[in-house]
Formats: sequence, structure tokens, C-alpha cells
Amino acid sequence: MFAAEMRAHRAHTGLSRDELAERLHFSASLVAMVEAGHRVPSRDFALRLDEVFNLPGTFARLHERLRDIPFPQAFRPFTGYEATATALRWYEHSLMPGLLQTEPYARSVLSTRPNTSGEEIDEMVAARMERQDILDREDPPLLYVLLDEGALRRPVAEPDMMRGQMEHLLEMSHHPNVTIQVVPYAAGGHSGLLGAFIIAEMGESPGIVFLEDACDGRVAEDATMVAQAMRNFDALRSEALTRGISRDLIEKITKDEWT
Repeated sequence: MFAAEMRAHRAHTGLSRDELAERLHFSASLVAMVEAGHRVPSRDFALRLDEVFNLPGTFARLHERLRDIPFPQAFRPFTGYEATATALRWYEHSLMPGLLQTEPYARSVLSTRPNTSGEEIDEMVAARMERQDILDREDPPLLYVLLDEGALRRPVAEPDMMRGQMEHLLEMSHHPNVTIQVVPYAAGGHSGLLGAFIIAEMGESPGIVFLEDACDGRVAEDATMVAQAMRNFDALRSEALTRGISRDLIEKITKDEWT
């Protein structure tokens, strides 16, 4: 529908693809791919279409219906909960949380997906960056992150990219709604090594949990499973360093390994 409406409005205004691209400040090739349905447009692209065609948020609303397409099918049901959650409790044992990843780091991680084209990777990276908008809105969710020390030391990108990622992590740790704690190697073996997970708290509504696995994960709404995930999070938090000491460790690893 997005592509069809875009073609219709362009035809109605008599603009060529090149002319529309010039007004949008995007490439003509991107305009062609979006019109053909081969590329998922970014939110900025949708907003600029509304501006060029003088529309009351038509393409912005259509974009909301497209936002889940670049995500793995198993994760799509969770994106709506993540976007409206009052609090997110996130545990990661190997990688940086998606909401805290820099674009170069995200691209390095997503580029490892098998049978994925460059265009698909571009779409997934853009979608991941857009997810982070919830942390900058007027009423952002509280974000509690437990990060295994191994994720800080795993070289998933070039050293300069890793340094940029670590510096971004430090910057985000100073945000009033973000708490980052490191589960150190000294904690030994623990239940968190079995898999990463995210708990979305929905105010008065029951929580939702996303469990990562080798098949892109699954969403669980069962109250018993959500309660078990909460217990696991609390147990892991008891093994974690305090907020300030965690920040000191992140700074030390950045200096010792990624500078």
C-alpha cells in the first residue's frame, strides 16, 4: 500500500522519480526500490513524502504498519510491546543490547546472518536504529540492562568500531532512565548463560518476555514464564556489579582492549 500510494501521489503531481528524489533528498535508485516494493522506507523517508505531497501524516501512518517488516518474524510481535513499555529489563550474555548498539556495531552483527542480501541488512540496521527512538521520547521507558562481561570483550567489530560502541555505552549509562550493570566473569557459571531475554513491563497490564534462541527467539505472554524470567533477572542482578563500578569496568575495558 505504501508503494502504491507513493506511485499514485507522484503521478498526480506529475513528478518524475528523479524530481521526487531531489525534493526528498534521497537517491533516485532508493525512490525506485521503494516504489517497486523492494525496499522498506525509513521513517524519515515517510515524513519527507508527507511534506513534499503536503499530506496530513498519510505516509507516516503507513510507515507505522511497515515498521515490523525488517525484523525476524519471531520478534515482530514484541516490537509493539517494546515501543509502549513503561520499563524494559534486558539481559545479554554475548552482544550489546539492540537499543544500545551503534550503527557500525549493529551492521557488523547483522552482517553475519546467512542468506541475507546487502539491501536486507541495510533495512535491518535502519529498523534497529529506529527502535532506539523510544529512549529519546518525552516519556521514555526505564531501561535496566544486565550485561555479561563477555559482551564487552567480544570483538564482533573492528577495534575502532568497538571503541565507538563502548563509548556510546558509557554515554547511555549516564541517562537518568538507563541503568547498566555488568555481570563479571567472577560470577562464574550462571543461569543467564543459557540465553538472553527481554522483559517488557506494561504498567497495569501483565508483562511480556522475549526469549532469544537459535531460531530468532519467541515471545511469551504466559504469566508463569514471565514470572520465571523476572526471578532469573533478579538472580542475575544479585551477581552484577553496582552501576558505578560497572561504569568503571566499561571504561577500563575500553582503554585496555579497544584503544
